[in-house]
Amino acid sequence: MANSTLWWLLAGVAVVLELLSGTVYLLLVGIGLAAAAIAAHLGLALTTQIVVAALVGVGAVALWYVTHRRGASGVPSQADPNLNLDVGEQVSVEEWNADGTAVVRHRGAQWTAVVRPGAVPVPGLHRVVEIVGNRLVLERI
Repeated sequence: MANSTLWWLLAGVAVVLELLSGTVYLLLVGIGLAAAAIAAHLGLALTTQIVVAALVGVGAVALWYVTHRRGASGVPSQADPNLNLDVGEQVSVEEWNADGTAVVRHRGAQWTAVVRPGAVPVPGLHRVVEIVGNRLVLERI
């Protein structure tokens, strides 16, 4: 069996394992294995094929890690508008209860709302800044 066939089979196994595991890293390793298969098709030595697989695979993983680590917003998931579509929306508070909560209508349902820590609860228009459990955390606009 040719070296290129073995590399292609290993790349296929990596992709299948990737689909079963749900991480992207095995797919990136599979890219390195596919690069080794191409190196085998070009007639390069086995040592060179292994080096190509290692460099491309590790390089792809490192590039993925650096680009996605840098892209992290640093915002907690409860306050990230990319994860919670309610963050940034406006709601109207008619009155606050004595315990510091209010019932507001948002998206056709009733929600329990609280003010951001340190803020004074006053009626009026508020913006959703965070979702904690099933409560909207609001700030006055």
